[in-house]
Amino acid sequence: MAEAAVRCLRDGRLDGEHAPALAVASNIQCGPLAAGAMLHLAAAVASNAAAGKAQARGLVIVAFDRSPEVYLDFMRRRGLDPNALNRCVRILDCYSDPIGWNQKIRSQQQQESGADLCSANKENVTIFRNVKDLDKLMCSTIDLGRGFAGEGKIYFSIAVDSISSMLRRASVSSISSFLSNLRSHDQISSIFWLIHSDLHEPKFSRAFECLSTMVASLEPAVVDSVYEEEIPGNISFLEENYSKAKFYLRLKRRNGRVKHLYEELHVEGNDVRFVSAPSVSTEVSQSLLPKVQFNLELSEKERSDKANVVLPFEHQGKGEPIHIYDGRRSLPEAQQDSNLTASALLDEVKFPKSAAPKGEIHYFRDSDDEQPDSDEDPDDDLDI
Repeated sequence: MAEAAVRCLRDGRLDGEHAPALAVASNIQCGPLAAGAMLHLAAAVASNAAAGKAQARGLVIVAFDRSPEVYLDFMRRRGLDPNALNRCVRILDCYSDPIGWNQKIRSQQQQESGADLCSANKENVTIFRNVKDLDKLMCSTIDLGRGFAGEGKIYFSIAVDSISSMLRRASVSSISSFLSNLRSHDQISSIFWLIHSDLHEPKFSRAFECLSTMVASLEPAVVDSVYEEEIPGNISFLEENYSKAKFYLRLKRRNGRVKHLYEELHVEGNDVRFVSAPSVSTEVSQSLLPKVQFNLELSEKERSDKANVVLPFEHQGKGEPIHIYDGRRSLPEAQQDSNLTASALLDEVKFPKSAAPKGEIHYFRDSDDEQPDSDEDPDDDLDI
């Protein structure tokens, strides 16, 4: 179901809305696997941009936890050629020298290159040396995105790896403003980031989840326990969790509905794969059914009996006229009774020949105790 998140990032934003955002939450047990998930998402977004299938023309990666060469090597193995990388990928290197301590050591290399660029790939990697200044970091990120070629309005996607590294040198409010400003920028198509939730207080992780439209959480495939026996095949818990994890995805739709998806993430060497797990999803759904003391399903005999029940207003198809009883007498009987009543009244009242009959209302009291009508309020005797 990671492809569902990739499609949302690929489709981008709508007019008048903020860019869709994906938060990938991990813990210390799934650290290497979370890195593989980020590499997979970044490569998928870059591939869609290179093929012209996405709203964005390219991807800007703000790299804190990994060297830019890690992303570039992974994308090359996914089939992106050097021309596509140079055209659709920009990396803001906050990993090599985050606060400028290595600037003096590398001053000679900078003088030789003539620019503040990484020697591995000078065309799409830029070193950033002041990660404490988030305003400058945002401006540098947007400037890199504006460098993508294309006609009309240029959109681009952003990947931040990771928020946990940013929290080491900046406050939660400043990072939240940083992400909110990027989402509201009219040229940013989508944004996704990684956060190691177990390194921070729960309220910090929830604050960044509130800024996202999608939340992906990674959990260990096997829960370690002192009472648990060894996994069949003599594979330890650490080895199992190092190569496989549970990938839960929660999507918040525009209509307010929330969709939950589940997959298994497998990392084998440099290969990252997502495998669907329908059996587990079905098992979870069955466990959510209410426990009742009666059967909610119908047997074959009960279905047959239900189909043979004759409804009161159903046409029987016997060729006879249908009489629907609605609590009143039928029309011919009512007409007959009304004619009889009218003729009886006319017989009792004798009108002159020259005068036409006129309607009158005669009122007869039920008993002599009943008081005649007056102008008094009939509700005066009520205690209101």
